[in-house]
Amino acid sequence: MSTKKLGEWYATAICGNDITSSCLYVSALAIVSAGQYAWIALLLVAAVLYLFRKIYGEVVGALPLNGGAYNVLLNTTSKSNASVAACLTILSYMATAVISSSEAMHYLHHILPYFNVNIATFVLLLIFLGLTILGISESAVVALVIFIFHLTTMALLIGSCAYFVFENGFSILRENFHLPVRNGSIMTAIFFGFSAAMLGISGFESSSNFVEEQKRGVFTKTLRNMWIAVSILNPLIAFLAICIIPISQVESHQNSFLSYVGTLTGGNWLATVISINAVSVLSGAVLTSFVGVNGLIKRMTLDRILPNYFLKENGRGSTYRILILFFLLCCSVLLVTRGQLGPLAAVYALSFLTVMASFALGNILLKLRRSRLPRPESARPGAVIIALFAIIIALYGNIKTKPQYLVTFLQYFIPSVLIILAMLMRKDIMHFVVDMLESVSRGYKKYTVTRQRFLNRKLKKLYEQNFVFFSKGDDIATLNKVMMYLHENEVTNKMKIVTVLEKEQNPDPKFLADFEVLDRAYPDVDMEYITLVGRFTPELVEELSQKWNIPKNFMFISSPGERFSYRVDELGGVRLVL
Repeated sequence: MSTKKLGEWYATAICGNDITSSCLYVSALAIVSAGQYAWIALLLVAAVLYLFRKIYGEVVGALPLNGGAYNVLLNTTSKSNASVAACLTILSYMATAVISSSEAMHYLHHILPYFNVNIATFVLLLIFLGLTILGISESAVVALVIFIFHLTTMALLIGSCAYFVFENGFSILRENFHLPVRNGSIMTAIFFGFSAAMLGISGFESSSNFVEEQKRGVFTKTLRNMWIAVSILNPLIAFLAICIIPISQVESHQNSFLSYVGTLTGGNWLATVISINAVSVLSGAVLTSFVGVNGLIKRMTLDRILPNYFLKENGRGSTYRILILFFLLCCSVLLVTRGQLGPLAAVYALSFLTVMASFALGNILLKLRRSRLPRPESARPGAVIIALFAIIIALYGNIKTKPQYLVTFLQYFIPSVLIILAMLMRKDIMHFVVDMLESVSRGYKKYTVTRQRFLNRKLKKLYEQNFVFFSKGDDIATLNKVMMYLHENEVTNKMKIVTVLEKEQNPDPKFLADFEVLDRAYPDVDMEYITLVGRFTPELVEELSQKWNIPKNFMFISSPGERFSYRVDELGGVRLVL
């Protein structure tokens, strides 16, 4: 039974609610940093985003699987590198959830100024925890309604601002341009404005996290649509804002900036509409974070990076332990930053920008290591380098502006990386503990023997996981590279080498002889060579996965060429190993 795939506008709405919600706060951030030149900084951001359209299009087009940067690096480099990218993505989701819920409550506070914003932010996060545990995820129809309402509201605000400027002239704009340039020079102002404004494209990677649910060809259209939306909305709103508001007043209204602009240009009714819109679209971004991180951590758990403890499901099929963990992490971010937009935006920007850099690096690795892999489009190497350099500049600018925010970022990044690395090295750690227990067993024999047995059972379970590599049966050098990769990245002592032949025939005798030599070279691994008659198809992969009880993400193929009959995503999660 085939799953209904998302079309262009439904897919655009889901990721578009995330990226276009940034216009509610990024204009104020850019103006505070760059003053009257904020709109130029936002135009530069749009130019960088244009380069990333091709970068994302090539990477996800070649590897159209969910997981974003984690998936790219998993299929082009080591599991540990992919895990670091996953940590950054999780941190980005955390910051997304907290900053979106906090901003939503600030805008609601503009309508109902009778509650504590931080407590309301906690309650909103708790509500979405409950909804996702109940099994409620993004509804494409609801997302599209929110998206249309959001764009309509922003069009209404832009029209109101343009009419206000037409009626009142450009006197405030001239006054703003006669102010001293922030940070000493125009270039410096634009540099810091650009660094802050990069927050305005956070969410551009969202589409890559549910690409498997999209119809073929839709992904690149979502990138185009998101680029058009933020390239128009963010610079235009920032320019109109400095035509209407003295720059000195922007910072004091930063948390509900567009509602304040709406009050000045259209009155309280427009401010109320903008605030209602902000609450809805920012809440949609919170839901996207919960659902996105749930999928990512579940994928990491299935890849044995995290403990199986997180795969426990409730009666509705929700992995509630992942969701509760994410909620607690979000609450800790809210507590540490005390709901302040500056630290939240910095953590958000640093994690998101590093994820974007991972995509650029993944693109370079894809060109170098997966050159045979078919792709619908290709980014020019020079454009990839320029885009990566722009991200590095933005990272430097954010750290330079507030060095103390780097500490907040590292407070979460370093422990998460250490935990992930400990999980990846758990085989060595457990062996070390067993050896240590054996050395101190005298005098504590009963205690240590119990622990040894427990650890040995865990180790045995780890090693018993079977892996599969689909081989052409003619290249032992490739098979040796596969074994080296498994030794470095996975924990197993069982490996099935499968060759699918179109007709009944005997395997190459030379390959069989070389296979026996290779088998002796890896004495700790039980290598089994299997030949099957038929065709290598997604149906065969599914059949073998069910028959042998081996998840498809524990099956490997080498990079297919142009003549390969299927896309990688049609194989259901089979990984590229060479």
